[in-house]
Amino acid sequence: MSTVEAHPTLHTRVCEMFGCTYPIVQTGMGYVSDSALTKATTAAGGLGIIAGGMLNYDELKAAIEDVQEHTDNPFGVNMRADQPDIDKRVDLCISAGVKVASFALAPKQPLIEKLKNAGLAVVPSIGARRHAEKVAAWGVDAVIVQGGEGGGHTGAVPTSLLLPQVVDAVDIPVIAAGGYFDGRGLVSALAYGAEGIAMGTRFLLTSDSPVADAVKQVYLSKSVADTVVTLEIDGVPQRVLNAGTIGELEKTTGPRRVARAVRNAVAFRKISGTPWSAMVREGLAMKKSGELDWSQVIMAANAPMLYRSALVDGDPDLGVMATGQVVGLIDDIPSCAELIDRIVADATATLHRLGA
Repeated sequence: MSTVEAHPTLHTRVCEMFGCTYPIVQTGMGYVSDSALTKATTAAGGLGIIAGGMLNYDELKAAIEDVQEHTDNPFGVNMRADQPDIDKRVDLCISAGVKVASFALAPKQPLIEKLKNAGLAVVPSIGARRHAEKVAAWGVDAVIVQGGEGGGHTGAVPTSLLLPQVVDAVDIPVIAAGGYFDGRGLVSALAYGAEGIAMGTRFLLTSDSPVADAVKQVYLSKSVADTVVTLEIDGVPQRVLNAGTIGELEKTTGPRRVARAVRNAVAFRKISGTPWSAMVREGLAMKKSGELDWSQVIMAANAPMLYRSALVDGDPDLGVMATGQVVGLIDDIPSCAELIDRIVADATATLHRLGA
């Protein structure tokens, strides 16, 4: 645990709700936020979140058990509300005593109520004011607000405009995401009315992250201008590094795109052991919940293999690497403990400088 003496302002409702020491959240990044990264973040006083979306049920169960074997601090699990076995996963989190259930797409009200009644905090990520108002009315406990600078699936409104919109619209705690990497950013988020920050790219680039060193070096070599928002991964806007196969994907159209997606789906099924029936059910759920057409659903079959190639297999030339624009401001690979200590110390110094 950190020995940094934090400014009292840094103890927010987020800390009380999640049971963490500092209002710093490590997001549930697929293939990145494994049990090792989660327990390192959690042990350092932040809130670590296991990325459950790319894990099967048994893998998720093992990841939860691994975190609990190494720390008593609260942590979270990120899930996809459209997964066919979501009820089983929710029951697992409840029985295991997980503190936070986070979602990229908000679950429906019955699932929210089930989680809340079991004592879990429900925290969806949103990218528009209307979405925040909607999920707040459904009873979620807090929201992560990601501006357009953020990595992976993202919208067009920058954090500096979206964050005050949402803070003014809802009474629940708001956690700011998209563009954060240091203590100054944490203070700026608090000034807007947020009660914490969530970071993906910054935690990806730590020594506790499972991402291969060769891939991390590619990230470190990029500037704030070296990202691109593309529709070519799953038909929905995603911000990724302008590296690897993204250029080829941008040029692939029509039948070639469908053929690529089918090949990747076959490869992913072989690696994951997921039955075809389950993949079809998941595709139907994606189509329904995300209002995607069939061409987008087929394209979404690309995503697991494209990300796996870089983030798991360590091949930046063949894979796709999600990132926020903040990648251009990051120049080192600290441990999670070093990173959180640095952010807290920097935020505390900034608050003192401002006379807080």
